[in-house]
Amino acid sequence: MATVHREVPIDAGPEEVWAAIRDWGEVHHRLVPGYVVDARVDGEARVVMFTEGTVLREVIVSLDDDARRIAYAVVDGSLDAVHHHASMQVFAEADGRSRFVWIIDVLPHSLAEPIATMVDEGIRVIRRTLEAAADRVS
Repeated sequence: MATVHREVPIDAGPEEVWAAIRDWGEVHHRLVPGYVVDARVDGEARVVMFTEGTVLREVIVSLDDDARRIAYAVVDGSLDAVHHHASMQVFAEADGRSRFVWIIDVLPHSLAEPIATMVDEGIRVIRRTLEAAADRVS
């Protein structure tokens, strides 16, 4: 199984970062606007559409407010993954900033590179969006 693991600092408080990640149905507005162009909650799933046309159906596996962690699985979509499990977690840093950790396990291995490219772009948008929101508040 291939794993994509990214950790980045975000110049925003962990509560604000977690609130945006936790807002499951508003990912296209609060977390990655312009990168995810549409999202809708459909029962226990979320269907997301990315700018380049990828559509994924995701379900929450675990949601832990105390640990500021969400785990989800892609259960259908245009990636044709045999297995896709991901988690996002927010850690408080001593200086009031956050550390954002995103881990994705995926099969087949051939999806690791395209997933990593998507994650890297997603993280750029997440940082820009959350840091801009934090600047507006301060």
